[in-house]
Amino acid sequence: MCYTFPVLALAALADPVRREIVELLAVGESTAGAIAERFPVSRPAVSRHLRVLREAGLVTSRVTGRHRLYALDRAPLAELDTWLDGFRPLRPAAGPAGRLDALDTEMHRGRRQRRAAGGGDVDDRTA
Repeated sequence: MCYTFPVLALAALADPVRREIVELLAVGESTAGAIAERFPVSRPAVSRHLRVLREAGLVTSRVTGRHRLYALDRAPLAELDTWLDGFRPLRPAAGPAGRLDALDTEMHRGRRQRRAAGGGDVDDRTA
């Protein structure tokens, strides 16, 4: 399956200023001027960042009076999350197999603790 969207979104989110803009817009709509006040870059630079986010589909804008309001479009982020699911590790096993894995982990932890406490090589069959 070929995904073009995640590449555009990931490229847009690669920049730390754009990621912070997305975080600001997650709280609610804002004007370019209000966004620009939060950054040590020029207003034209912020406008370019907003354009990149708009072109990637992550931000929408609407005109209200003399102001342009920017808002986060969460749908593309959900698509990105779905795409990323293919790269996440599988969930731990449920049921008896998962419980046996947990028991094995606890047994190894107990061995390490006994060794650290000065027990040396403890015969686990008698523990």
